[in-house]
Amino acid sequence: MKRLLIANRGEIAVRIAETARAMGVEVAMICSALDRDGRHLRHADRALCIGGTTPAESYLDAAKIIAAALRLGADAVHPGYGFLAENADFAAAVGAAGLTWVGPPAAAIRAMGLKDRAKQAMAAAGVAVLPGWSCDDEDHIPEIPEAGYPLLVKPVAGGGGKGMQVVAAARDLPAALAAARRTAQAAFGDGRLMLERLLDRPRHVELQICADSHGHVVHLFDRDCSVQRRHQKVVEEAPAADIDDDVRAAMAKAAVAAARAIGYAGVGTVEFLLEGRGRAAQFWFMEMNTRLQVEHRVTEAITGIDLVEWQLRLACGEPLPVTQAQIACRGHAVELRLYAEAPARGFLPSAGRLRHLVLPEAPGLVIDRSVDSGDVIGAAFDPLIAKLVVHGDSRDQALGRARAALAATELAGVESNQLFLARLLDHSEIAAGPVDTGFVERAAGAL
Repeated sequence: MKRLLIANRGEIAVRIAETARAMGVEVAMICSALDRDGRHLRHADRALCIGGTTPAESYLDAAKIIAAALRLGADAVHPGYGFLAENADFAAAVGAAGLTWVGPPAAAIRAMGLKDRAKQAMAAAGVAVLPGWSCDDEDHIPEIPEAGYPLLVKPVAGGGGKGMQVVAAARDLPAALAAARRTAQAAFGDGRLMLERLLDRPRHVELQICADSHGHVVHLFDRDCSVQRRHQKVVEEAPAADIDDDVRAAMAKAAVAAARAIGYAGVGTVEFLLEGRGRAAQFWFMEMNTRLQVEHRVTEAITGIDLVEWQLRLACGEPLPVTQAQIACRGHAVELRLYAEAPARGFLPSAGRLRHLVLPEAPGLVIDRSVDSGDVIGAAFDPLIAKLVVHGDSRDQALGRARAALAATELAGVESNQLFLARLLDHSEIAAGPVDTGFVERAAGAL
């Protein structure tokens, strides 16, 4: 690999460029007509504007991106996350153009791309899945036994919590299906739905896995992503706290089995819902993300492994550099997502010019930023300002460092969730230990 096109923007494009350059790989970037001054372009050896004033006309236009890669002389494409990162057709087209795809095989992406099919594949591999019902026909309202409620309506395509609807009783099901189908069709171009048992107070725990093209698969421990609002992650930790050792080992074994079952190669994440405590806790497969995760930095912090470097090496056909026994977990890490948004107005994005931004420097702190002072945060793209990732010898130390990093952050010009994050970290339930996925909604009045 000599020149890598990063088909993305913002902090993830900069983060990938950082590792690529350290490995001696040149970096090529793209931009839309809206972000010609984007921070990511300042980290490129070569760049090309592919035009367009919407994501669909730029970062989601596969033909434009491949043409740009060829024009810029790239020999590989890294999709980052979001946009086309989990698009099997794009992955196949990159390979067909004679370029190296930095990601799993297209067949593996397809296998995990639709939630209902992914569940079927995992069940066949012996991985526990939640009870559920299919709902492909929009004219058919499935009959669900009373014991099946409450349940969750989910689009089979896409992610990020879009289109999900909680249904408490049978009388609410038709309206929920209609609303979810409209959202799914608009967001993903696929209105198909599935229904799934809704757990009472589950945790969202995910396993980082890595696999090479020689049949080796390892896990890099787990992360807890239960602090969410509207199914969107806000704070992530690694490793997940307060999990019985046997349950943790069983989850790791299931994640590796999931990767093997679909012939996975590359870096990915297997997500589980965990309910209960101690040895009685149970977990179920939720989905697999066939890409790098936003929260990958907390895993890097506890393992000392550069996941982007592994991605690039695995894409070139290299074997995994270590065995499972050689991977150690050290300390605890916490990631905070600092967004330009208005918590008091339903977390609506806050567009505008970021007049002032000062991010701290401290031991155990890594920051991935999307913007600098003076940059404009537009309405067309994700309003992430920065990710603050802290590492400590213990969970308490990591949380303390996270609080200090937030307190030392200065920003003006747009609204942000800075105070919201500070209140989250100061909440007694967060300090006491892990929370479930419904915590933010329940504690909203105090945040």
